[in-house]
Amino acid sequence: MKKNTNSMKNKLFLLLLLPIFSFAQGGLLDQIKKDVQKEVQKVVPVDLNTLNGATVNVDIAAGLKEALNNGIEKQVTKLTATDGFYKNEMVKILLPEELQKVDDALRKVGLSSLANKGLVMLNRAAEDATKEATPIFVDAVKNMSFTDAKNILMGNESAATSYLQTNTTSQLYAKFNPVVKNSFTKVGADKVWATIIKKYNSLPMVKKVNPDLTDYTTNKALEGVFKMIGVEEKNIRADIKARTTPLLQQVFAMQDKK
Repeated sequence: MKKNTNSMKNKLFLLLLLPIFSFAQGGLLDQIKKDVQKEVQKVVPVDLNTLNGATVNVDIAAGLKEALNNGIEKQVTKLTATDGFYKNEMVKILLPEELQKVDDALRKVGLSSLANKGLVMLNRAAEDATKEATPIFVDAVKNMSFTDAKNILMGNESAATSYLQTNTTSQLYAKFNPVVKNSFTKVGADKVWATIIKKYNSLPMVKKVNPDLTDYTTNKALEGVFKMIGVEEKNIRADIKARTTPLLQQVFAMQDKK
């Protein structure tokens, strides 16, 4: 009997250590966890996920990671499609203020089709560059700590989006900027805008312009990406039907009770 008591104490001790190792990888930890929980449940019929009032760390982290990955896959993929930016009024890239007068002037002299084409090309470049976002977002989600996950879950309706902005914006800009520049060449935007600027600057009595469209389009593309991830985050927080797996339902139920 003493031997069994000691064995049970050892297993309970292992169970209490599990949250410390909740982010460890590999099947060994999972198997130990299952074996210990099974043995403890034989003599201690409690809900192990709420032991001492705390949800098991790995569940919170796994649930948040699943939600973020789903949002990234769903919304970022939409933006990379043709017209993903251009026909989505929430993220459509409009001309910078400096070029609004260029657009107006071109339309007044019968060059509306050229002005329209220039706007389309900005959005095409953003759609092309956004393909670079997913791997960077995935890395940020992988590196999320338990503290990050807990703060996000119990945070405001845009806490996860803010986390991604904080942890990925500089990397995304570094990736997006050269891609936007190359995209301008690939989709023909550089030639279109060179023609637009040349036409405008040749008009009488206008102040010549030379905007940095690469930087402008890069920043607008980033704004659009985070805006759409924010839409998905609000959806999964507010709509129970958007929680499509048992893990998401379990984890976000905690948020509902806060």
